[in-house]
Amino acid sequence: MTLIVTRGVDKGCSKTLPRTSKVDKQSPPKLPYNEKELNGVFRRFDTDHDGRLSRQEITNAFHSLGSIVPCWRAWRALRHADANKDGFVSENEFNQLVKYAAKYGFLLHGV
Repeated sequence: MTLIVTRGVDKGCSKTLPRTSKVDKQSPPKLPYNEKELNGVFRRFDTDHDGRLSRQEITNAFHSLGSIVPCWRAWRALRHADANKDGFVSENEFNQLVKYAAKYGFLLHGV
């Protein structure tokens, strides 16, 4: 059996994401990501393959992790991880982004 889950879209986001998604009722229990898994999730969202994450790419990653307010979470994560304040999380800042996400306990939603 499949359930439909509706999520709100953050106001102020430049890009709207799908509002509904199908969730399998028999999905595995939610488990916390470890840092290695979070690292892989964030790397998947480097859609332009420039080796750094923009705020929109971080927003999309937090959305996939189940954040209720992914735009706000991305803004906070960028402020935390962007040491040189260029508006991107680059390779040498990546570990700080992963530590930020791990600190706030994002959950595995059945991979």
